[in-house]
Amino acid sequence: MSSEVISMPSFDFSILREIRKRSGMTLNDLSEKSGVSLGGISKLERNQSQAEVNTLFKIGRVFGMRATDILTLAEAPLSSKKRSNEYYSDGFQLQSVRYAKAKCIMASTKSGARISKPDVHHDDHEICWVLKGAIRLILPKESHDLKAGESIQFDAIQEHSYEALKDSEMMIVHLLKDKRF
Repeated sequence: MSSEVISMPSFDFSILREIRKRSGMTLNDLSEKSGVSLGGISKLERNQSQAEVNTLFKIGRVFGMRATDILTLAEAPLSSKKRSNEYYSDGFQLQSVRYAKAKCIMASTKSGARISKPDVHHDDHEICWVLKGAIRLILPKESHDLKAGESIQFDAIQEHSYEALKDSEMMIVHLLKDKRF
């Protein structure tokens, strides 16, 4: 017989208070609309009790949410802080940060520099936003000259490169596509 301890996930239901307040509701309002006791909601918001699925279902319905949406919010951290990774490639100074479904790359370069695929791609959408200067985006069957303040979105799986027409700064964002299968 194993003495392995299985730890239960810890939930922070104080998020319910934030959702309720953003909706302009009092505890009493939420209690009346959900059918959950005022004391029960108050204890959940102060993390003095754990919720039953039926309770989350009733509360979630008031806000147009599913019980699983509330559980996800209560389980997941509300923010994630990361430090950028700096690197240099083909005349481009790059800084990047990666999250579960997105990667952001800040790039700066001198006029004349050219880079092909500044980062490894999977099946992503790519957005390029030129902050300063001018960039040429070269795709297999087209090219686009972008100046400061302009942006473009394209399927990043295709071959592409960036050429600096002037000293430039740009933001590149890779957004993971939803699964198709």
